[in-house]
Amino acid sequence: MARHFLTLLDLEPAELDWVINRAIELKKMQHAGDIYEPLKNQVLGMIFEKSSTRTRISFEAGMTQFGGSAIFLSSRDTQLGRGEPIEDSARVMSRMVDAIMIRTFDHETVQKFAAYSKVPVINALTDDFHPCQLLADMQTYVEHRGSIKGKTVTWVGDGNNMCHSYINAARQFDFKLNIACPEGFDPHKQLVDDNADRVQIIR
Repeated sequence: MARHFLTLLDLEPAELDWVINRAIELKKMQHAGDIYEPLKNQVLGMIFEKSSTRTRISFEAGMTQFGGSAIFLSSRDTQLGRGEPIEDSARVMSRMVDAIMIRTFDHETVQKFAAYSKVPVINALTDDFHPCQLLADMQTYVEHRGSIKGKTVTWVGDGNNMCHSYINAARQFDFKLNIACPEGFDPHKQLVDDNADRVQIIR
């Protein structure tokens, strides 16, 4: 059964720590010019209903550097949720590629796609969560300051997908999170309530 990465909660804290430490090792290897191709002959399908320069380049470059390849599909290239049910798209695509990343609007889209996919599905951004960006943020912190466990982080801005993922990160990486957001732009109440022991909204 395929294992997906739709939010940070899909991995255990120890697994997230391993991913970050391994990413730091791989980054050093790449900078040293080492050839490492664990994904040789593997194909990543990339569905972009929301465009992004950095997301496309990072995923595509990563697959190439690891010996694999990536197929870019924009909203003009797919019938996701329009002419073709998401379930059918997931079944068909997952027979042809080794993993799928989706950057879209509704989080329900990636959840439904993952439910019918035979290969791992990665959430590259939805309106509710942005877990890959949080992995990059946590890696940067570890590289420059060490473990974030027990530290205090402050989010300033509206309660958007990044804020939601920071709430999940506070839980998974064990830090305190202060959220400074204007009234009417709060993060999802249930998410805040579920993590009340480490997350608070400050006005």
